[in-house]
Amino acid sequence: MASSLIQAQSISLLLQQKSKASSLHTPTLFFSDQRRFRYTHTWPVKSMKKRPVIVAAISEELDKIKVITEETTVKRKLRAVLTVRRKLKEDIKDAIANNLDALSDMIGRNVVLELISTQFDPETRNPIRSGEVAIKDWCKKRNGNKGERVVYSVEFMVDSAFGEPGAVTVLNRHQKEFFLESIVVEGQGVMWSPVHFACDSWIQSEKDLASKRIFFSNKPYLPSETPPGLRALREKELSDLRGDGTGVRKLSDRIYDYALYNDLGNPDKGLEFVRPTAGGEKMPYPRRCRTGRHPTDTNMYAESRLEKPHPIYVPRDEVFEELKQGAFSAGRLRAVLHTLIPSLIANISADTHSFQGFHHIDNLYKEGLKLKLGLQEHLFNKIPLVQKIQESSEGMLRYDTPRILSKDKFAWLRDDEFARQMVAGINPVNIDRVKVFPPVSQLDQDMYGPPESAITEEHITCHLNGLTVQQAIDEGKLFVLDYHDIYLPFVDRINALEGRKTYGTRTIFFLGPSGTLKPIAIELGLPPSQPGGPRPSKVLTPPCDATSNWLWMLAKAHVSSNDAGVHQLVNHWYTLQQPVSFIQLVNHWLRTHAVMEPFILAAHRQLSAMHPVYKLLHPHTRYTLEINALARQSLINAEGVIESCFTPGPYCMEMSAAYYRQFWRFDQESLPADLIRRGVAVEDPTKPHGLRLLIDDYPYANDGLLLWSEIQTWVNSYVSLYYPDSAQIRSDTELQSWYWESIHVGHADLNNAPWWPPLSTPTDLASILSTLIWLASAQHAALNFGQYPLGGYVPSRPPLLRRLLPDENTNEYAEFLADPHRFFLGAMPGVLEATKFMAVVDTLSTHSPDEEYLGEDWSKNAVLWTSDKRAVRLQREFAASVSRAEKDISKWNSDPARRNRCGAGVLPYELLAPSSSPGVTCRGVPNSISI
Repeated sequence: MASSLIQAQSISLLLQQKSKASSLHTPTLFFSDQRRFRYTHTWPVKSMKKRPVIVAAISEELDKIKVITEETTVKRKLRAVLTVRRKLKEDIKDAIANNLDALSDMIGRNVVLELISTQFDPETRNPIRSGEVAIKDWCKKRNGNKGERVVYSVEFMVDSAFGEPGAVTVLNRHQKEFFLESIVVEGQGVMWSPVHFACDSWIQSEKDLASKRIFFSNKPYLPSETPPGLRALREKELSDLRGDGTGVRKLSDRIYDYALYNDLGNPDKGLEFVRPTAGGEKMPYPRRCRTGRHPTDTNMYAESRLEKPHPIYVPRDEVFEELKQGAFSAGRLRAVLHTLIPSLIANISADTHSFQGFHHIDNLYKEGLKLKLGLQEHLFNKIPLVQKIQESSEGMLRYDTPRILSKDKFAWLRDDEFARQMVAGINPVNIDRVKVFPPVSQLDQDMYGPPESAITEEHITCHLNGLTVQQAIDEGKLFVLDYHDIYLPFVDRINALEGRKTYGTRTIFFLGPSGTLKPIAIELGLPPSQPGGPRPSKVLTPPCDATSNWLWMLAKAHVSSNDAGVHQLVNHWYTLQQPVSFIQLVNHWLRTHAVMEPFILAAHRQLSAMHPVYKLLHPHTRYTLEINALARQSLINAEGVIESCFTPGPYCMEMSAAYYRQFWRFDQESLPADLIRRGVAVEDPTKPHGLRLLIDDYPYANDGLLLWSEIQTWVNSYVSLYYPDSAQIRSDTELQSWYWESIHVGHADLNNAPWWPPLSTPTDLASILSTLIWLASAQHAALNFGQYPLGGYVPSRPPLLRRLLPDENTNEYAEFLADPHRFFLGAMPGVLEATKFMAVVDTLSTHSPDEEYLGEDWSKNAVLWTSDKRAVRLQREFAASVSRAEKDISKWNSDPARRNRCGAGVLPYELLAPSSSPGVTCRGVPNSISI
């Protein structure tokens, strides 16, 4: 403050000296609310035309005009410090580009910065700019610094009226892009603290991007609060990110736009590679990131494909960083090596090779792919390369032992473990309470026959501990996995595929006095042979002899296979009364990856980086667009991993789309709403989290409610900082545009659904944001990071099956009776399918070294997130609460009363324990869908 007064007095003295010649009144010093000084001066009317610069005018009897003359302007020195992250590995192209950049520096083609004030010039109505300054020693510093980061500094001379910098523009006149981490601007004799700019962005050469990049300071502003000098820049930056919806996207672009899923097939390769477009009236689906690639030659509505190793477009800053890319590439190399030898076998032999015994599966973990299947010798004679590969890469060819085998190798054979997986396994989000018995189908009766399930009271009464069926229902003791309706319409088409057999399944569970579940009936349904006719269903109950035991094992395998698929395509990449291999597929891909992408695209297109909601959401969007693009390229595409390894095969995406159309609802995606919808919880204000679970020991729900509660508290508190009332929600143009576009463009096929939550109050906003953060973090983690540890042993959770249960009095039944062990393994995936599946889920279960986890304390780097100390304090409290939740989870895993997570041979449930080290750990909740 003292230096400001001295400067003010100096300028006042200069103005007094000028006033003697101009007969002016004495200048007066005022202070603004920000404690910056300003100067106003009264001028005679005749002198008005002669003043050099007019800043503002205030009039009583005469105009009082705040001015700064050229003679009296005080220049101030500001310094900007840039932190640039180097590439860890540089190739020959990088070396050439570095030499070209050095020459560019010599001829004045440098990296150029310009500061932009939060204020604007009232005469020109333009932002006040510092003028451009080039970094002169770029290449010298880069070449002289071998560390991971290089720090550069530049100095600006600005007028005292410049005010506080609110934005920085950067122009890269070099040949090579560079990664700008941050900029800090500070100055002497200024009334503002150092200003931080979190960049974390690739700065393209002007040959790829002619316009300057714009970065805003870490101060959050609602649109209505944007400082005058930044308003036009705020809209320009959003306009640049939206693009114009035309053209083929270059890898260097940073444009976020929407497209249909019309790039999964490749009709130019043949009819077997044709796939329907996901998205639109015929096959509703969320939208994905637009690439603008040209159509195929044979179908103008299908987008041409880019196959590996060619990168598929996502906006440049969404691409994996080097640490993540390195970990992902290493995983892909392991996957290639793991499947190489089985692929070679498949190429030289027409037979589909099965595992000859359980010990051959065990050898995958003990010895690697020795493939002692009675085939090795003649294969080595045909392909000597195979022996060399095994000799030189044996360590890479060996699979890690899945965690599911670590405490009890034979646990997967038991019914209690089969049931435990439904509440503490990879896909614990499908079990529903039985409300009506027998279960009833909602399918068209004219096509699929009578709606009632084939499971009757006679099948299950003896397993209810003396209760009647109605008593068990009334007491909340009966539960169901119902995959009948979503699967049955596809069963005939799937079973016509070579090496694929499936049913529409229902499984009834009983909750016993110990708090654990047991399966008491499995229905295996097939479509009627004639429309509307009876369905040829089988109902199996717990075994009583050797034959029924093997058939019961096969029935459980079909349920697990259905679960694996729905987990992967709906939940991971949802469920209510649908089948299980596919359920895993539905739960994973659709319910997290696919439904989140439109919200992410809309956030970049409609929310400025200065918007507080963008600042809250951004950590939960990291890498999602990139991993989704890679999935379109290799996982969910025609003959990709999902089609190759899971029962539905080429109908995977059609089934996912059917689920999206019939069952997915955003308003039921929060954890409490989902538990209530499935009937496994009821509202109870006397209980923690306001819910009472019908299955007290439900590890996914127990741990999930802990994290959901902390997320909700954190988001509610954060929202209240910026939106004290509903009027500000309704008047926030960016916020409303983001939500509208997410629904009406990103989820356009369901935009007229009545269940979309309104966005009119702070409570509405907090609920929407909490759901999105839950889906991106905890929900995805629960469905993803157990895939290999809990599902990598194929017999316990086969991703596909190749045989139906044999009918009595058939040759197949005689074959089964003669050698049930061989029949069971013959129903499992072949060696190629199994090893490919294991290799892929191993990669997908891996945490990268640069993972960012839910509840990490950001306070050390808070300036790179926000300057709002209130938000920093709330985030620190959130981090502490998540840490306490992790301790509670650890304590529950040691509680013998919780038999679904503690006991002899029972694995602890850690998928929702927030922290993790890198690798396959079966725990850890990243902030975002990053794998």
